[in-house]
Amino acid sequence: MTKEIYLTGITTTGTPHIGNYVGAIRPCIEASHNKDIRNFYFLADLHALAKAEDPERIARSTLEISAAWLALGLDTENACFYRQSDIPEIPELTWILTSMTSKGLMNRAHSYKAQVQNNIDSGAIDQDRGINMALFSYPILMAADILMFKSTKVPVGRDQKQHIEMTRDIAQRFNHNFGDILVVPEAIISEETALLAGLDGRKMSKSYDNIIPLFANEKQLRKLIMKIKTNSLEPGVPKDPKDSVLYDIYSAFAMPEEILNIKKLYANGLAWGEMKNILFECINDQLKPAREEYQKLIDDPAQIEVQLKKGADRAREISVPYIQEIRNAIGIRKLV
Repeated sequence: MTKEIYLTGITTTGTPHIGNYVGAIRPCIEASHNKDIRNFYFLADLHALAKAEDPERIARSTLEISAAWLALGLDTENACFYRQSDIPEIPELTWILTSMTSKGLMNRAHSYKAQVQNNIDSGAIDQDRGINMALFSYPILMAADILMFKSTKVPVGRDQKQHIEMTRDIAQRFNHNFGDILVVPEAIISEETALLAGLDGRKMSKSYDNIIPLFANEKQLRKLIMKIKTNSLEPGVPKDPKDSVLYDIYSAFAMPEEILNIKKLYANGLAWGEMKNILFECINDQLKPAREEYQKLIDDPAQIEVQLKKGADRAREISVPYIQEIRNAIGIRKLV
């Protein structure tokens, strides 16, 4: 029986936080140990260029994200972990797909339309102000990422569903013209993906400056948890777990029996300060071993580079012959 092929990209534009861990990193780490499926995880450093990020930030983010995933136990023997820019066949496939993708399809991309609308709302004369071609054609590079490794399943958030639909459209058009060569993928959208609130109660996001870094040291972790916004209910007054950022974060890390116990303490009027101490101990206990391994990797990037090279070598065992098959199909061939 042929294994399903799952592919996930990780954009290198920031420091991993506990929201990333709960919503994406932890389930991917668990999936990497599943020998019944093939998992591809890549650092999307070429995608980061679409936002014209600072070069040092991209480099630092690549280091931190790689170190985080490895420290948390990613199985690089079973799963393929690589840097997007180490696979030259991906940009080549991107250009091939660009040559047969209509501008009209890209015009409908949500990310592009949102930027155009921002320009309209701000009164800009040029509706395309500040929009580079990397942003405009982002869905084609994403399609190449997916199609290069014959992915059958692509786990994404609901906001990325359109990009998978575009990938399917592009692949089907290619196959119609050149034969059944590209694998048409399916989006896997989890309705149970955990979204944690940040320090101010809004969705945890670096753009809101409300994150808790995944590997903050103990002192910093405690300080940030103590800053989490709560209501003004006094100690002894029953509190509603459904209206508590502290409870939501705790539930993402604690065991079921621990969560039940916290519910009882809420009903009995647990003080917010005490709950914050409980939350700190819970998160710190879980992340401390990985934090120590993370720091070792940060201090010795050569260890990470070995893993990324190994992943790229494995990935290119697929991409090199596959791009040759694609070249032959479109007429880019040796003369003899």
